[in-house]
Amino acid sequence: MTVSLASPLQLGSISLKNRFVLASLTRNRGYIPDDLNAEYYRQRAGAGLLLTECTAVEPMGSEQIDGWKKVTDAVHGEGSIIFVQLWHAGRLAHPALHSGQPNVGPSAVGAKGGKFRQLPGYVTPETIDDPQYYIDLYRVAAQNVKRAGFDGVEIHSASGFLPHQFIDSTANQRTDKVVRCDANLWGGSNENRARFPFEAVKAAIEGFGDASRVAIKLAPSGGWNDMGDPEDVMVPTYSHLLTELDKLNLAYIQLVRHVPVFDFTHRGTPLDLLKHLRPLVKNTRFLLNGDLSSTEAADLVASGTIDAAVFGRPFVANPDFPHRVMNELPLAPLNFATIYPSPVNWDANDTWAKGYTDYPAYEA
Repeated sequence: MTVSLASPLQLGSISLKNRFVLASLTRNRGYIPDDLNAEYYRQRAGAGLLLTECTAVEPMGSEQIDGWKKVTDAVHGEGSIIFVQLWHAGRLAHPALHSGQPNVGPSAVGAKGGKFRQLPGYVTPETIDDPQYYIDLYRVAAQNVKRAGFDGVEIHSASGFLPHQFIDSTANQRTDKVVRCDANLWGGSNENRARFPFEAVKAAIEGFGDASRVAIKLAPSGGWNDMGDPEDVMVPTYSHLLTELDKLNLAYIQLVRHVPVFDFTHRGTPLDLLKHLRPLVKNTRFLLNGDLSSTEAADLVASGTIDAAVFGRPFVANPDFPHRVMNELPLAPLNFATIYPSPVNWDANDTWAKGYTDYPAYEA
């Protein structure tokens, strides 16, 4: 049989109804998920798997769990599967947005090129003294994820956030000293820089209680938020990390290709991930993200090169994107001005539904 984007896919004990995956899209529509967020995800539950926007691993209280329960119930009601994406911004945070608490990173190296809407750019982080403290946050967060009714959890180790910062040799300049004979080192070699995301995944497995419900997102080529190792550093680092991750029998490994339009600091290293790194993933489902067209994705799935395709921007203006692709229906255009709420583009009568849940399905 020919495998297509419309074909079902097994992720461990989970059955996906198709191979369309809704990418994590940060839409800035509230801090505690509510009915509006639930409707947004319900509209897009034609995808076999939905991934939430990045969700902080720092303790946030029961309101977060109750809010996300509305979302998971809505998605399950449409017969789909949803994973939460666990996230820590690391050096990309700003003290002014965290009650004065300092932003942190593997080393005291600030990112370049970033900015906040009403604040100055990135600031130099404080060096993390004990990475194990942050690893433990992923364990507790995974427990809360399960309480909120999610089907699984994805560890966000891309886009220049904390796990990615540990991987990248320009952000991670640690020279950890061995204090005890069993001490873990978190910098220096390729293996040591890969340790943080690997340990975060293992902690999430312990918290959720099932390796087949845990996944990871990686962006080897960099380019986001001042990330970018040269090829001779990047390839061996990710080769080691993927080899070790593949032994854990995860739900999937998602790799993001280099997308030039998002490479604001021109630090990315364009690399054919399917050629250099795909062969290392043998026991785990392999997902690809990064400016995929539906035609390219269909060809990659049909050839067995990838198991499922992750789409972002097409889902914004087309909540029924899988239906449109499978039935060769035209796609609606995206209004970039309404992706995020902005006083420039909103008037007194507008709500956060604008540009969020007001895109109709094709039949409507």
